Amino acid sequence: MVQKYQSPVRVYKYPFELVMAAYEKRFPTCPEIPVFLGSEILHESRSEDGAIHVIERSCKLNVDAPRLLKKIAGVEHVFFIQRNTVNWRERTLRIEAHNETFANRVVVRETCSYSVHPENEDWTCFEQSASLDIKSFFGFESTVEKIAMKQYTSNIKRGKEVIEHYLKELISQGITFIPRWSPPAAEEERAPALARAPGAAPQESGAAGTSRDPPGSPCPPPEPASPDGDKLDSDYIERYLGQLTPLQESCLIRLRQWLQETHKGKIPKDEHILRFLRARDFNIDKAREMLCQSLAWRKQYQVDLILQSWRPPALLQEYYTGGWHYQDKDGRPLYILRLGQMDTKGLVKALGEESLLRHVLSINEEGQKRCEENTNIFGRPITSWTCLVDLEGLNMRHLWRPGVKALLRIIEVVEDNYPETLGRLLIVRAPRVFPVLWTLVSPFINENTRQKFLIYSGNNYQGSGGLVDYVDKDVIPDFLGGDCMCTVSEGGLVPKSLYQSEDEPENSDHIRLWTETIYHSASVLRGAPHEILVEILEGESVITWDFDILKGDVVFSLFHSKRAPEPSHKEATAPSPCGAGDNVQLIDKSWVLGVDYSRVESPLVCREGESIQGSHVTRWPGFYILQWRMHGPLPCSSSSLPRVDDVLASLQGSSHKCKLIYYYEVLASKDFRGSMSSLESCTSGFSQLSGVTTSSSQSQSSSHLSR
Repeated sequence: MVQKYQSPVRVYKYPFELVMAAYEKRFPTCPEIPVFLGSEILHESRSEDGAIHVIERSCKLNVDAPRLLKKIAGVEHVFFIQRNTVNWRERTLRIEAHNETFANRVVVRETCSYSVHPENEDWTCFEQSASLDIKSFFGFESTVEKIAMKQYTSNIKRGKEVIEHYLKELISQGITFIPRWSPPAAEEERAPALARAPGAAPQESGAAGTSRDPPGSPCPPPEPASPDGDKLDSDYIERYLGQLTPLQESCLIRLRQWLQETHKGKIPKDEHILRFLRARDFNIDKAREMLCQSLAWRKQYQVDLILQSWRPPALLQEYYTGGWHYQDKDGRPLYILRLGQMDTKGLVKALGEESLLRHVLSINEEGQKRCEENTNIFGRPITSWTCLVDLEGLNMRHLWRPGVKALLRIIEVVEDNYPETLGRLLIVRAPRVFPVLWTLVSPFINENTRQKFLIYSGNNYQGSGGLVDYVDKDVIPDFLGGDCMCTVSEGGLVPKSLYQSEDEPENSDHIRLWTETIYHSASVLRGAPHEILVEILEGESVITWDFDILKGDVVFSLFHSKRAPEPSHKEATAPSPCGAGDNVQLIDKSWVLGVDYSRVESPLVCREGESIQGSHVTRWPGFYILQWRMHGPLPCSSSSLPRVDDVLASLQGSSHKCKLIYYYEVLASKDFRGSMSSLESCTSGFSQLSGVTTSSSQSQSSSHLSR
């Protein structure tokens, strides 16, 4: 398996020329990097005007590996070939390196670049990417991979420290400014003190002196921000996301890049992506699968609109014993839940599971919002909240089976869609019946989450080692012996007169969330595509669509026919509600393409996890058919062979069923304002989670498609 690494953008608040002078001090040897034993120039060349300078070196590195492994491999050191290309005109340095030792067994490739910050020409950006592919290594492939990744990541941040060390050394020598390169004709006109181009050896370049103040001194540094809207700055990560290891940074950046490629216009915020990575121990494949399912769930049930659309019923406001209450000592938002005072049975019977779930989702959405606010208030990353649960009053009534079942379902939804949002759970005044409830509930809670639980029985929460270790004294609520008045409802028994009648029970195995949704679900089987019929009575209408591929790869097409097809499904005339997983076929097998119907959109291959939006301006009245069929290798003639990707897809496809959710709408041409505006009219965006991103689209004749 190929291991990959992608760094965030690291910013040096110094001009490019000064950073290059510091970089060259690393050669031929660098005591600041112990594993770097030395280098030798193999080839060097310059362009006629001196703007391009290319150096190729052989670098000798020490390997921190077990003695036995070195003996088996027969080497004490490894050699890398490094090619540096400096473009003084563009102010860029590109570094390409690959291993020379064991090149037939191990392939290591690294690419680094230094460039000018796009928003400040006196700053320099650095990026780094690498890949490791161990083909064979005497049966020690796994060991070598771990050693290589450990040593590589340990030297990543060290590299930045070394550059900063040499920058300080230059400044201590009085070298704070090096003139930029200029063409030879212009160079003759410059003052003698500035006559030498930075393309020369850095020691001589530094002799230019101190003709201006150190960069950045006149004004305070701005807030950390990404130098590019599609990239992450290491200072931004540290300020808003927290301390991450190099590999964790790489996982975040790679997953973010994948989302940008497949979910354009709907990229979740970085802290949201990071939560899913943490929930899956930074396994990118597992985190991507979990995140994509959650994004589809949010879109399907319009969760992003819950804070605007959900208003708790008066009964819930009176009898639900939970609410936000300041923050803990770490700055996390504090939520208090007096579970022992809550009549869970009465709430379920009076409101049903769906209302309770909606309320819990709104609490989680509000929690994420409060975390962002506290991050800005306290000046450090706050990505989770603390929950204080008071179990005073908990009894066997709370173990009512339907109530526990509803609780387990709610926990499942929260665990799947709000991972790593709970920073700490403080349980106080746990009664004797609590172990029974814990035995029922704990198997449904993630192990990482369970480790955040602190349980106090009786009055053990008072004094040292109790709540005061996590919550300031002036914030501890009055009902727990503190001085702070808490506005959380005291609950009580819900009157039975408010219970729902027996003919209104929610008996579905899954919580319905919303009783209505604009999205529909469909299954696509091998040889059985899913098709939707749209009748257009007049030309110049616009058909818009928005769909997400939940499982498998499909091919999307749009057809036109002058006659209405006969549906092969008895319920094909009306799309099924989301969750039904219907499959409808409209195009009869006897129909001939080009005779009975025609293709008006080129087939679009849609991969699992992708989100597709598009539109088509109709030219003729008639019947338009939206089709999703399973993607597979196309039949090959004697003169053509199937593509490798298609063959691999067919071999790896363990399932013969694809799943998707979709929405479509027909607009009059005068009401259509672009491929994404149609989606605004049906409120299908991820606005609450998405950062400020731009959507990209590609035009195909009369249609607009965007992924």
